[in-house]
Amino acid sequence: MTTSISVFGLGYVGCVSAACFAREGHTVVGVDVNAGKVDMVNAGKATIVEMGIGELVAEMVGSGRLTATTDVADAVRRTTVSLVCVGTPSRPNGSLDLSYVERVCEQIGTALAAKPERHTVVIRSTVLPGTIHELVIPALERSSGKRAGADFGVCGNPEFLREGTSIRDFYDPPFTLVGADDEATGAAVAALYQGLEAPVHIVPVRTAEMVKYSCNAFHGLKVAFANEIGNICKAAGVDSHEVMRIFCEDRKLNISPYYLRPGFAFGGSCLPKDLRAVIYKARSMDVEVPVLAATLESNRKQIEHAFDLVMATGKKRVGVLGLSFKAGTDDLRESPMVSLIEMLLGKGLQLAIYDPYVTSSRLMGANREYIEREIPHIWDLMRGSTREVLEASEAVIIGNSAGEFREIQGHLAPDQPVVDLVRAFGRRTSDGAAYQGICW
Repeated sequence: MTTSISVFGLGYVGCVSAACFAREGHTVVGVDVNAGKVDMVNAGKATIVEMGIGELVAEMVGSGRLTATTDVADAVRRTTVSLVCVGTPSRPNGSLDLSYVERVCEQIGTALAAKPERHTVVIRSTVLPGTIHELVIPALERSSGKRAGADFGVCGNPEFLREGTSIRDFYDPPFTLVGADDEATGAAVAALYQGLEAPVHIVPVRTAEMVKYSCNAFHGLKVAFANEIGNICKAAGVDSHEVMRIFCEDRKLNISPYYLRPGFAFGGSCLPKDLRAVIYKARSMDVEVPVLAATLESNRKQIEHAFDLVMATGKKRVGVLGLSFKAGTDDLRESPMVSLIEMLLGKGLQLAIYDPYVTSSRLMGANREYIEREIPHIWDLMRGSTREVLEASEAVIIGNSAGEFREIQGHLAPDQPVVDLVRAFGRRTSDGAAYQGICW
C-alpha cells in the first residue's frame, strides 16, 4: 500500500528518508525553508554527501515520485502523512533547541486548519521523552484549532540512521519503532515500513522517545568503556584490540540483553571486587578511568535510592523478602540487600527477613562470617516463611526474584506498601503509597 508523504527538513535524515520512501513507491514531497535545498532536490541532486544518495535522489526525482517545495500548506494539502525531520541542536547548557520542531508543527497545524481530511504528523527528529505531548501536540492544536487523536494523528518514529551507511540502515534496521497512543495512528505509520524485513514495535509515545536516547547513550558508553579498557591495556603492555575482539565473542553475557534489565544494584563476590581491582590497577599506572569509577558510584546511588523509597513509606516495621544478591543462592558477599538492611537498621527500623536459601543451619564458612560481621544480630531478624514476614511488617521490600515472593499480592493488607526491587509483579508500575518499583 502506497501513500503520500511530506518530509519537513531536507537535511541528513530528511533527504535520506524522502528518497528511500519514494523508492518504496510512495509519493514524497520534501519541504524546507531553504530554497537552495529545495532547488537541489528538484534538480535531482541530494542535499548531503554519501555513497548512493545522489543516484537515488536523481532516480526518484526522475520517476516523479519525489519533489520538493517551500510551500507548507501545499505540501500538507497534497499528502496524508507529514514526517518532521528538522534539527534539534544542543544549547550551551546541554538542553535541546526545539524551536525548529515547534515552528514546523505550528506551520503544519495552520495548514491542517484548512484541511478537512485526517492527517498524521510523525516526529522523526530526535526528541526527549515528553516532547511530543508537551510541545508538539500543543503547537499543532493551538495553530490548527483541532484535537490530536480525534481530528489528526500524532506519533513518534525515531530514526536509527548512521552517517555513511544511512541508506543501508533504512532498509536493514534492527527494528522499526513507532510511538503512538492510538491504534489507528500506529497502524498507519507502521504500514509505511511494510516492505522492510525488520520487526515493527508499536509502543506508547514516551517509550519510543526514550528508546532512541537509550540507544545513543549506550553507544557513547560503549565507546568510552572500550577506550578506558584500551588505555589500561596500553599501560599494561596488552593488545587492546585482541582483548576487545575476544570480549565481543561472548554473546551470552557481554553482547546480549543480560544485565540490561533496570532494577536494583549489582553485588556478589565478583563484580564489585573486580571493578575495584581494575580501577586500582589503572590508577597505579596513572591511567584515568572515570567511566569504570562512576560505575561503582552509580551502584551505590541505587542502594541509596532504594533506601529513600523505603523511608518514604513512613513505616517503622519493614519486611524484607530476599537477602542474597540473586535468587537461588545463599551468597551474601557484597549483596546490595545487606547494605540496604544496614542502612535501615541504622535508622532504627524493625526488620523481619526471609530468604529460603539463607538460614543459620545452612550458611557456613566465609559467607557466614561476612553476614555475622556486617549484621551481628542477623539470626534474630530472620523468619521462617513469607507469611511470617507479612504478618510482622507494615511495609515489604522484595529483594530478589524468588518465585514465592511473586505470589504475595493477594496476601497484602490494603495499607501495606511494597517496594519492589526486581519487578516481581510484572508490568505493574508505581502507584503512590501502595506500590513502588525502583525503576518503573
